[in-house]
Amino acid sequence: MSKIVSALQKPLLILLILATGLLAFPTAGALAAGSDSMGTPPTGQPDNSRLENAWARQQQVFQRQSDRLSKAGDLISKVQALIEKANGKGWDTSAVQAVLRAFQSAVQNAQSVHAGGTRLIAAHAGFDASGKVTDRTQAVTTVKALHQVIQDTRVALNGTGKALVQALKDLRAAHKPASAPTPSTP
Repeated sequence: MSKIVSALQKPLLILLILATGLLAFPTAGALAAGSDSMGTPPTGQPDNSRLENAWARQQQVFQRQSDRLSKAGDLISKVQALIEKANGKGWDTSAVQAVLRAFQSAVQNAQSVHAGGTRLIAAHAGFDASGKVTDRTQAVTTVKALHQVIQDTRVALNGTGKALVQALKDLRAAHKPASAPTPSTP
C-alpha cells in the first residue's frame, strides 16, 4: 500500500501545480462589441467625445487663469502696503519695488492677451452652447486657439510672479531678527 501512495504522490503533486497555474488564466474570452453596439458612433461620423472633453478642459484652465489674473490687483496692493511698511522701518525695498513694477506691467500685458480667450469662448465656433461639436474642423481650430491664448498669457507673465515672491522672501530674510543662541546642555 505504501508503494502505491508513494507512486501516486509525484503525479498528484504535478497535477496540483498545473491546476494552480491554470487558475491564473481567465476562463472567459474577450468579446468584441458588434457593429450595432451603442458605444460606437455611426459609420462616417468621427467620435467627438475627445474633442468635447478637450474643449471643456481648456475652458476650465482658462477660467482658473482668469481667476488668478483678477486676483493680481489685490496682490499688487498688498505688496505695495508691505513695501510702504518696510520703508517706514528704514529698509531698502528698491529690489522689491522694481520686481513689483515688472509684475504690474506683465499682468497688464497678460490681461490684454487673455481677453482674446474670452471672445473665443463666447463665439465657441464649432461647438453648440452645451459644448457638443457641431463642426469638427472649426471645433479643432477653436480648441487650438484657446490653448494658444492660455500659453501666450503664461508667456506674457514671464515668471514675474515667482520673481516677486522671491524678492519678498529675500527682503524678509535680509531683515530677519537674529535669534538668541540657545545654551547647550552638557
